[in-house]
Amino acid sequence: MRIKIITVGKLKEKYLKDGIEEYVKRLNRFTKMELIELADEKTPDKASPAENDRILNKEAERILSKIHDREYVIALAIEGKQLASEDFSQLLADTMVKGYSDITFIIGGSLGLHQVVKKRANLLVSFGLLTLPHQLMRLVLVEQIYRAFMIQQGSPYHK
Repeated sequence: MRIKIITVGKLKEKYLKDGIEEYVKRLNRFTKMELIELADEKTPDKASPAENDRILNKEAERILSKIHDREYVIALAIEGKQLASEDFSQLLADTMVKGYSDITFIIGGSLGLHQVVKKRANLLVSFGLLTLPHQLMRLVLVEQIYRAFMIQQGSPYHK
């Protein structure tokens, strides 16, 4: 199984990079991880809805260019399905059983994701109604992927 995480925007904070690197290292025994950072568009203050849509569309083009037809795509979106960690673990296991060897997660930029990306996704998932910076969400996602594998192993990591 391969897991790819596509994110919009550069990660600059060292403490977040260090945390992500630690979980990616731990995940190496379960899966091959690929992290793809895409450029974000600069959003002017008080941008019009049309300007926001143009920005989201440009980011969507970049995102979709990194996705192949046979990947199972999970987009993180506030309106998505909320899952307990055990259910998230089961989702990853079930996806493999269904014949997908590649799972791709997408984290949008500050404006979220364009509808075309959400339509391409096989599933929309929400990590709750709280608004988190997309940089922090990367760390949360990688930790939850690690937790999912530990749950599947019956590890005491998930208590």
